[in-house]
Amino acid sequence: MADEIDVTIDEDLVEVHATGKLTRQMYEDHMPRLNEVIDKYGSLRILFFMKDFQGWSADGLWEDIKFESKHGGDISRLAIVGELRWHAGMAEVCNMFTSATVKYFDPGDLEVAREWIAADPK
Repeated sequence: MADEIDVTIDEDLVEVHATGKLTRQMYEDHMPRLNEVIDKYGSLRILFFMKDFQGWSADGLWEDIKFESKHGGDISRLAIVGELRWHAGMAEVCNMFTSATVKYFDPGDLEVAREWIAADPK
């Protein structure tokens, strides 16, 4: 299994598909675009879809911690779509570190997650 990330951005809505492990290079490749979205819209709505996701490399975890510490308040909604028990647990952990509304979805509910994340959070 290869480490891959695909990021799609439509206005303030970011959809991330991750496979394998997230690395520092992946964060470095995509952070400029995410920063532009935050600057333009003030916040992000993120759908994070995990398929065969194994977590983070050590340097990738550090980049994720830095992103959360800097932009945790810039995320208004976070939909986590995963296939393993610990993926569901990520939603609970994320609730402790962000002011975003966080919700977990099973892989078969990807379209439901897309509808939820696209809904007006107000």
